[in-house]
Amino acid sequence: MLDVAVSYNQYKFLGYEFLTWLWFIMENQQDILKESDKELVSLDIGNRIVLENNKNDTKESITIKGDKAGLEEGILSLQKGAVVTELNLVYKAGNNEWRFNIKGESLNISSLKAPETGPVETKEDIEAALLEKVYLY
Repeated sequence: MLDVAVSYNQYKFLGYEFLTWLWFIMENQQDILKESDKELVSLDIGNRIVLENNKNDTKESITIKGDKAGLEEGILSLQKGAVVTELNLVYKAGNNEWRFNIKGESLNISSLKAPETGPVETKEDIEAALLEKVYLY
């Protein structure tokens, strides 16, 4: 039986391959995503993407940041054999928008920003706002 740490390091490439595939699907075949989630308006790359190239026993890391950053450098890195290791995504469904980071090695979600809730005006609104926020997560 494999040790957890050994398994983690041995199979983390699966998450990298998944994020690379997800980027491809978002750029080229977004209709596949919309078929699987009827409420989906769009799924886009946010303001950060990290790629890694492990070629010739060297590790090259490419980080692209910015709201209007071009992804040409990332596409060039993919052509050279890099894979996506971290991705910031923007998921829009209906009038709501979620932003979050996903790491390829463990598929952990971090920095989740849920849609805005209604304003709290009275003490009774506090419970409603809390329940709405929990529902949106």
